[in-house]
Amino acid sequence: MNAGKEPEVRLRSAERFFWAILASMFEVLVFVYENYYTGEACPEPAHLERKLSAVGFESEEIGDALTWLKGLETAAKGSMGLASAPPVATQLPPEPWLRQPSPHSVRIYPSYEQNHLGAQCLGFISFLESSGVLPAHMREVVIDRAMAAPGAPVTLEDLKVIILMVYWSFGQEPDALVLDELCEDRDERVAH
Repeated sequence: MNAGKEPEVRLRSAERFFWAILASMFEVLVFVYENYYTGEACPEPAHLERKLSAVGFESEEIGDALTWLKGLETAAKGSMGLASAPPVATQLPPEPWLRQPSPHSVRIYPSYEQNHLGAQCLGFISFLESSGVLPAHMREVVIDRAMAAPGAPVTLEDLKVIILMVYWSFGQEPDALVLDELCEDRDERVAH
């Protein structure tokens, strides 16, 4: 019987280690969100890396967060550039996920996105979109960045950080009720 339990104990230990690393990257992202009003106010990656290191974050979690932030910057700029920039003859057409969808279109999630995001996150994205607070182009950036996050399925708390970071990268402040929904812990809510 002990032989059967040993791999399970190792698995639990590995899961705790993995989730500690995952949580650390999101802690760095929350720190960046709280300390820099917009993505434009954020210092260059080398300077930000020194600041984060001085605060006490580990180099691995800083590296993971900076890589994730670089992807966010690329996705947000690509998404914003579609509506405002005229096409350039030498420019490649935008990625299909960045094309501006029709307001009447329905987003279909392939199985790999469903597996990585999970039902709870997909439901939350749908809720924000149907409420009119998450436009389609921002939704696509949220999905892109959630797919780049380690761990499957992504937790709802991590998705909320991702959504805040997407608003941040677009230089937008979410509506007060949306901000409350993104920041407040449901377990601590009191029904009125």
